[in-house]
Amino acid sequence: MAPSTTTDAPFGRMLTAMVTPFLPDGGVDYDGAARLATHLVDERRHDGLVVSGTTGESPTTSDEEKSTLLRAVIEAVGDRAVIVAGAGTNHTEHTLKLARQAEAAGAHGLLVVTPYYNKPPQEGLVRHFTAVADATGLPAMLYDIPGRTGVPIHNETLLRLAEHPRILAVKDAKGDLFGASRVMAETDLVWYSGDDVLNLPWLSVGAAGFVSVVGHVVGTELHEMIDAYRAGEHGRALDIHRRLLPVVTAIMTRTQGAIAVKAALNLLGLPGGGPLRAPLVEATPEFAARLREDLTTGGVKVPETIPEVAR
Repeated sequence: MAPSTTTDAPFGRMLTAMVTPFLPDGGVDYDGAARLATHLVDERRHDGLVVSGTTGESPTTSDEEKSTLLRAVIEAVGDRAVIVAGAGTNHTEHTLKLARQAEAAGAHGLLVVTPYYNKPPQEGLVRHFTAVADATGLPAMLYDIPGRTGVPIHNETLLRLAEHPRILAVKDAKGDLFGASRVMAETDLVWYSGDDVLNLPWLSVGAAGFVSVVGHVVGTELHEMIDAYRAGEHGRALDIHRRLLPVVTAIMTRTQGAIAVKAALNLLGLPGGGPLRAPLVEATPEFAARLREDLTTGGVKVPETIPEVAR
């Protein structure tokens, strides 16, 4: 594992599910990905990154692109941040292939989403996640997001999966704080907020940190929220939460996350603000104009004109 990990935060505390930058011709911008990763780690206080998650448009990148992208990010920041590879699919054998590929590339951990669309029963989830955890020596973070997958990971299933020595954490976008509290109380599973609208509530019931989307633009502030809460400065954490409400609203509630984040990166002149792959589409000018207003209201310094991304 990367040096920033601890047993109570095995993947770090402030992670972002990083976008995948694309070139105008549609290819992956590996240099842009390395520069964005460097910015997030060195300028935005990230101690972890998820590569090829949903926000990274993983459904539309090939296995080869995923491997090359992962290696580019690891080369850029892998000595000072935990690099977690998105490996989950709705086909167990394909997921095993991606997990082994990520291990060979040097990833520090795996993010494994619940198989989507085919809606397996809970026993199918146990077998799927166990097979992935058995396939490599890497620690795994389960990604529970029934709004996208159609199937939640039941609490009883999590209790069973917690017995596996390499299943260490859950990225939660289900929002069942009470149920998760029970699982945390009965197991060593570590929780990460996977829904920026609930970041502070998750800290209040024991989450170790965040796997964020808005962290692309306010990662420093989110890390400060974590630090404040852990230091017992709950009022300060609440102040940060409230100050960031316009940013979270703009990025997480008005359109698809990758669309919104790439529009924000474009406004800030940061790598990654370029094209998306179909079926996703670029943000409209109207959305970008409102996004600018909301980011500014939330304390993000947005240049008057879109700066040229340094290359």
